[in-house]
Amino acid sequence: MRSGWVVALLGWLLAPTVCLAQRSAGATGRAEVRSAGVNGVVFDSVANTPLYGALVQLVADDKYSAFGTTVVSDARGRFQFVNVPVGRYKLGFHHAMLDSLGVEPPLRAVSVETDREVVVDLAIAPPERLRRAICGDGPGAKAPAVVMGFVRDAKRREPLTGVTVVAEWVELSIGRQGVTRRAPRRITTSGKNGWYAMCDVPSPGEMKVWAYRGADSTDVIDLTVPPNGFLRRELFVGIARVVQVGDSVVSTDATPPRRRIKLGDGVMRGKVTSAVGGRPLAGAQVGVANGPLTRANERGEWTITNAPTGTRVLEVRAVGYYPARQVVDVLDATQPVQTQLVTFKSVLDTMKVIANYTRYTILQGFRERSKTGLGRFLTESDVARRQPIVTSDLFTGIPGVFLDGPRGLEQNITMRGVFEDRCIPTVYVNGGEMGKLNANDIDAFVSPDRILGIEVYRESQAPGQFVPPLSGCGSIVIWTK
Repeated sequence: MRSGWVVALLGWLLAPTVCLAQRSAGATGRAEVRSAGVNGVVFDSVANTPLYGALVQLVADDKYSAFGTTVVSDARGRFQFVNVPVGRYKLGFHHAMLDSLGVEPPLRAVSVETDREVVVDLAIAPPERLRRAICGDGPGAKAPAVVMGFVRDAKRREPLTGVTVVAEWVELSIGRQGVTRRAPRRITTSGKNGWYAMCDVPSPGEMKVWAYRGADSTDVIDLTVPPNGFLRRELFVGIARVVQVGDSVVSTDATPPRRRIKLGDGVMRGKVTSAVGGRPLAGAQVGVANGPLTRANERGEWTITNAPTGTRVLEVRAVGYYPARQVVDVLDATQPVQTQLVTFKSVLDTMKVIANYTRYTILQGFRERSKTGLGRFLTESDVARRQPIVTSDLFTGIPGVFLDGPRGLEQNITMRGVFEDRCIPTVYVNGGEMGKLNANDIDAFVSPDRILGIEVYRESQAPGQFVPPLSGCGSIVIWTK
């Protein structure tokens, strides 16, 4: 659907719904006022909250009058015009939300009479109307879920045309053949005003999205489509130069790959604290995914001066804490990023309650999967025989698995991936996905004497419940006593 006439269609659909109520004071029991006035509330039906900071404009709809005035809606979305001369007017509002939705500011006709207060409530149309305007009706006359927004240049913040936007997600289905996996994909291109939209996405659901034009791109980011089936996300495309960094990879491979990182001229700042107590986490490692790294100082503060611009993924980790990944827009004036980390113990305690696995159930599933011939398996007796000092020592003897880098915070457990020579597998503990943990994270999380069994799979081998969504890498499954 072309963005130009999508905007026009949205404006047409919004027109009958923007004015939710226009009533006289007498009909609502309000006290009469001496001077004529116009007031109401601006409501954001997408976020289901009052719209703060909207520029509400009242302009005379009469060639003999030049009256016009503007007010700003308050924290409750309220606006008020006083001392308005008798006449006919056009009422509308402007807000960044309208721009990001690609919607023209709707206008309403208002008639002001002497000593009559007029109440006009304005609103952005609800998600169902927006979805139907963008995607039409799907099966069952229900509008499909949609992700939409604008693609902009990270430096100038101007809309970019001709940018390819891609979305992917994983669908698992259970049938007679077992668990099958699909990876649907949606591809679209931003219009002349930078507007893009992708219909028929999962709702609610998780998906990965990225945008590129030539060598300029965003990172691959994770998005969650809400139950209402409407998600708005601005994408900022930036320039990054790729450099090779020395032979820092240590493995048994005779030709270890160099590390490829993305650099730019963006500046990022932030602070890392613990989720409980707000204690600064000195020495925490902070970095842009596949980009530059730094460490937090004694106050938990950090700065990255050569970050690639655009929509990126920030990765924060500290020893003893569960790592965090968050999407950030690296622009010319990026706001400081505040990150709070939770301890591994709190995550593990929660998993114990949620997973509710018994030893018998774990061992039964472990044995059944080991008979398939797919993957590598370490039993409790295998672990005891190897006498590891830390859990990561167990992976040095598994074919196709490597321990990259010296022992320390940057040490990673890697394996051969689908799209790259080395990739970091997704870790599952007691059936729960823990993300891409490094060696030190695993060592802090699980001690060798607590291990009941370990399963290691390449990307094509993993059973459905241990499939890393769109990672292009394998998975490590750890079961504890």
